[in-house]
Amino acid sequence: MPRMKHPYFFGYGSLVNRRTHVFTPCHRARVTGWRRAWCATVSRPQAFLTAIPDAGAETLGLIAPVPNDDWAALDAREEGYGRHDATAQVVHEAGEVSRIAVYSIAEEHRLPSSTEHPILLSYLDVVIQGFAAEYGAEGARGFFDTTAGWETPILNDRDAPLYPRAQTLTGDERALVDEGLARLGCRVLTERPSARRA
Repeated sequence: MPRMKHPYFFGYGSLVNRRTHVFTPCHRARVTGWRRAWCATVSRPQAFLTAIPDAGAETLGLIAPVPNDDWAALDAREEGYGRHDATAQVVHEAGEVSRIAVYSIAEEHRLPSSTEHPILLSYLDVVIQGFAAEYGAEGARGFFDTTAGWETPILNDRDAPLYPRAQTLTGDERALVDEGLARLGCRVLTERPSARRA
């Protein structure tokens, strides 16, 4: 009896950190034709990662199976993102799959970078911890180099994480994050602009 092929989706941010979800089995993968970028939208108070089309780009991540092969449920979980077929663009270690999708925020829903929609440092910490675990320190550094949108300010919420799946980092993991931000000259905020005005 032939093995069933299941659909997968490509994760390029927090999904790479296996501590933050129960999707299994996950497999390391890379996608061509898509670049990772920080993106603000009206529907979220913080900037999140999105994939944007870029013919010359190659992005590392993980693929995970669609829970119960139910795209509708996954689409609801990824509210605000559009689903795109990337099956032919993904190189992976999963063997046979029926389809692989990548989720991307539509261009018309993106906002310019601003202090009103910062990147949460607790979220970035989770992402870098995942890349370091899967691809080593060089893979974590590569995340900074292959991601756009670093003009978006970073909100330092490490002492009181706002990201719901925040993790505790080792000293080495934290150093990777801080080194990357310093190397790119990112602006780090200690509090939200609204809090400063209050």
